[in-house]
Amino acid sequence: MPSAAVTDRWSIKNTPVMEQEQFELWQALLEERTGMTLSQERKTFLETSLSIRMRELAITDYETFYEQLVAGSTESKAMEWSVLVDRLTVQETSFFRHAGSYALVEEYVQGFIANAKSGESLDVWSVGCSTGEEPYSLGMLISEQYKQQNIAKAYFGITATDISLPTLGKARRGVYAARKVEHVDPRLREEYFQRLNDREYQVADSLRDRVCFARLNVMDLARAPMQDMDIIFCQNMLIYFRRWRKKQIVTRLAERLSVGGLLVLGPGEVTDFHHPDLERVPFADSLAFRRCKG
Repeated sequence: MPSAAVTDRWSIKNTPVMEQEQFELWQALLEERTGMTLSQERKTFLETSLSIRMRELAITDYETFYEQLVAGSTESKAMEWSVLVDRLTVQETSFFRHAGSYALVEEYVQGFIANAKSGESLDVWSVGCSTGEEPYSLGMLISEQYKQQNIAKAYFGITATDISLPTLGKARRGVYAARKVEHVDPRLREEYFQRLNDREYQVADSLRDRVCFARLNVMDLARAPMQDMDIIFCQNMLIYFRRWRKKQIVTRLAERLSVGGLLVLGPGEVTDFHHPDLERVPFADSLAFRRCKG
């Protein structure tokens, strides 16, 4: 059992105070590397997140940690950025989060299947997929539509991207606490999940095989290999960015849509957005655009 001295030394109460100048340096570095912005109100959150990692690395001050991230080896920097971003992004998500958006996707998929040529594939991209609930929800929804329309073989695939490697690792495993999965429709839970024990479920292989997880920083969308996507689903990610950068990201996503493709965003995440190739989709409780021309 650790001594009182050791326990006290590792206490959260001993989180070092970050000077305003240091906070502004971290703000600038995070925005430059990831596009994410941290408001002044989140200074304490940043201090706590950094200090936890600093204790793990036996680093005692913010300046040393900053220098390690800026001037360290390429491999060490990449690892630390992945860990840090994982700590700074909110990963609270759920299956079928925001029903209006999924209802719109369901209607779109129905039309796609009805008009698809033989063997034509439905290509979907989940942007900022976090721990995987979003792409797996999309996979269940799409699979069910193929079944309902009596299509013997479903041709679809989902690319799911996120900036955090630890988060992607969790998503690939597809293991979730029972409390999360129990909110899924019982029929879908029976079809697409396997109960591991009293506390956990795992996504069935048949669904996991439909999803390809990959690391992608949305600052690098210009180099992303995705093209001609039928559905791009991007919710609860744009909240981290400045207004002008949100519009920049959405514009780049629009360029990756096929003609007739659907871009689904979180309601209220982007305002006053217009694009010459897109038209707003009028659907209750959702924010979405369709690419009307190339």
